[in-house]
Amino acid sequence: MNILVIDDEEVLQDVLVSLLEKEGYKPFSARTGEEGLSILRREDIDLVLLDLMLPGMSGQEVLRQIAQEDADQIVVVITAYSSVESAIRAMRDGAFDYIPKPFKNDEVLLTIKKGLERRQLTSENRSLKEQLRQRYAFDHIIGKSKRMQEVFELIRLAAPSKSNILVLGESGTGKELVAKSIHHHSRRADGPFVTVNSGSMPADLLESNLFGHVRGAFTGAVAAKKGLFEIADGGSIFFDEIGNIPVDTQAKLLRVIQEKEFMRLGGVDVLTSDVRIIAATNADLERNVADGSFREDLFYRLNVITVPLPPLRDRPEDIPLLARHFLAHYAEENGKVIDEISSEAMEQLLDYSWPGNVRELENVIERAVVLSTETVLGVDLLSPAVRRRNGIPLVHESLPSSGISLKDAVASYERRLIVQALQASGGVQKKAAELLQVKPTTLHEMMKRLAVVVDQVVD
Repeated sequence: MNILVIDDEEVLQDVLVSLLEKEGYKPFSARTGEEGLSILRREDIDLVLLDLMLPGMSGQEVLRQIAQEDADQIVVVITAYSSVESAIRAMRDGAFDYIPKPFKNDEVLLTIKKGLERRQLTSENRSLKEQLRQRYAFDHIIGKSKRMQEVFELIRLAAPSKSNILVLGESGTGKELVAKSIHHHSRRADGPFVTVNSGSMPADLLESNLFGHVRGAFTGAVAAKKGLFEIADGGSIFFDEIGNIPVDTQAKLLRVIQEKEFMRLGGVDVLTSDVRIIAATNADLERNVADGSFREDLFYRLNVITVPLPPLRDRPEDIPLLARHFLAHYAEENGKVIDEISSEAMEQLLDYSWPGNVRELENVIERAVVLSTETVLGVDLLSPAVRRRNGIPLVHESLPSSGISLKDAVASYERRLIVQALQASGGVQKKAAELLQVKPTTLHEMMKRLAVVVDQVVD
């Protein structure tokens, strides 16, 4: 490790250089701030010991110059007891720590050790970000697991084609990110990308949004309005939760896909639109086709290429990558220095089942970063559900000798807990969500996926 000593006192220089050499470090020395900055610019220095009282350029100015040129450089300032206030100001300007004179050798070595550990962590975090960018990230979708690498490859192969694409996955797995990635890697990348929130509006309003309307088409239609199919012409249109579209609207959507033609509500003119359909759902569309709630012909039109997204619980090797990625992002966003996640906290993250998938993990890390006052994110900052390992009571049921479908068993258990929470809260979904320690939107999506209807479970 290379350590630069910037101090104009010859005796102190000799003492520090000798101490560093004895401990196996490679020391560089400078008597002035200008000389020290020159050495920093040509040598790979791991840590700087900087005296604040220098001739010419002050130590405070040297520190500011270092911070401007390399914000990650570790600087330990040396100061007399009488100027401790200056040392504190130096730390506000970016110094890692300060050592008051006279000092003990053990104190100096301990501070150097801590500073070098910080530099190593910073370097590892930077390396991890670059590794994520090059190997484990694809348009902000992160994963090194085999299943995610297969998803990345499928996106690469499918994106340039003209085919419609169906993205399957639970809530919070990143379906919209995949849709945007497909668009950005397609021949339509320069065209618009339009999102349709299929399950968040009534059928008549949905049709008006999709196809537009003419003036006077309905009460309140005081002017003509373009629909999303017109706006998305030449680009891609993403249907989020396609399974929620009413059957009548499905028929009109099928015509647009087949004929590339449609009419505005209340209009008689036939309009054309050249768009690529990317649809996503967390529902079992084949089951919906069987029960008549989803058109079979539309299903086959949409399901040309299927991109299945695995839930986070099925790719635990991606949890540390994702957690560190979110940690770096939210630490920077909140102006905090948080270098790592403790081993105990990481163990809890790995033990949790993540019913809300990547979105839930992101929320947990963001909360922890906001509440953190240390440089290491500890287990005490994780949400109660995560700290309790799976957030729900353990199932004490024996495994049948004939085996069991894990997916069906987990779904059944989730459904029972949701029903119990709704019954305990008198059908108030917000309170039920609090009991289950999930967001109301997450509970709503889980209820749709598991076919839980409030009126049927609450008297």
